[in-house]
Amino acid sequence: MPLPLYLLAMAVFAMGTSEFMLAGLLPDIAADLDVTVGTTGTLTSAFAIGMIVGAPLMAVLARNRPGRSSLLGFVLVFLTAHTVGAATSSFPILFATRVVAALANAGFLAVALTTAVALVLPDKKGQALAVLLSGTTVATIVGVPGGAVLGTLLGWRATFWAVATLCLPAAIGILTGIPAGRTKTDESDSPSLRAELAQLRTPRLLLAMLLGALVNAATFASFTFLAPVITDTAGLGELWISVVLVLFGAGSLIGVTVAGRLSDQRPGLVLAVGGPLLLTGWLALAVMAYQPVALLALVFVQGALSFALGSTLITRVLYEAAAAPTMAGSYATAALNAGAAVGPLVAAATLNTSVGDLGPLWASGLLVAAALLIAFPHRTVITAGQNTEAPQ
Repeated sequence: MPLPLYLLAMAVFAMGTSEFMLAGLLPDIAADLDVTVGTTGTLTSAFAIGMIVGAPLMAVLARNRPGRSSLLGFVLVFLTAHTVGAATSSFPILFATRVVAALANAGFLAVALTTAVALVLPDKKGQALAVLLSGTTVATIVGVPGGAVLGTLLGWRATFWAVATLCLPAAIGILTGIPAGRTKTDESDSPSLRAELAQLRTPRLLLAMLLGALVNAATFASFTFLAPVITDTAGLGELWISVVLVLFGAGSLIGVTVAGRLSDQRPGLVLAVGGPLLLTGWLALAVMAYQPVALLALVFVQGALSFALGSTLITRVLYEAAAAPTMAGSYATAALNAGAAVGPLVAAATLNTSVGDLGPLWASGLLVAAALLIAFPHRTVITAGQNTEAPQ
């Protein structure tokens, strides 16, 4: 894989740390800003909503600009949003900074996905996506747990300052490693914007986006509210939050790496095996979360399965949107973050029910079950033409 892909992954690492870090900070933020944990959980949804709106919007705005300047601009806006968020004592302002940061993240990821695809051969989209998403998985292994420890020792604001600092080497990497010229997807013979948007009427593309959104919703439903499960349900200390996040991240790195090797040629295998296992895992975690050993093992497994299945479905989005070369990345980003927005909202609604802190785990199982029910009658459609450049 080309070196610029790894430089893009470094920036994704900084942004992924921000996107996932709230899982370990919600109780502290809620206490400091005098709001409930459920209300604080809406920060995750705010970020995801910004990503959903920002992905196509930012992709359109950056469509006729060189990739490097767009990527750099998004990183600098992201840095500024975290600086303001670290300094504020107002929940509405913090909420607003999450939306702004999400818009920048969405624009960056949409352009980065398009750039990544342009850097590799047409049948290597899955592998390119795996490299790019490795920035997110490494963030869950190193950045997010490190942020949780930093938040425990120095307060949640220190984590926001740390993310802002991480943006600096990411910006330098973009300046030094990404070509200044326009990529092949920037060229004047690309399809018109109207033609690219028309791809959203393609059933196979919509199906891949819907399934990717449901699987990611399941991931974020539980991940956002893991901290109370770890400390209250399993009875572990606060520092164990970081351990659990490391395990989830390690599993996700393995999952996305394995899926990257299979999603180009054998997506059906990943979906047929990974889907039922993912559903079983969420239900098992909901039943066995009281047992620390079971919790630790299942979190690792669910991280691997969630990212293997999710990244495979997003790879399908990139294949099905091949006729929209400058907008495909935004469609994939929107699908990911539609799930990230819906998941925490569904999970938050379960917290005041009889299942309490375990509600998000049950919600994750239901979301995956919904994905499987939708996918089953269309299983041959999902993997049809899996190495083609355009929908058939």
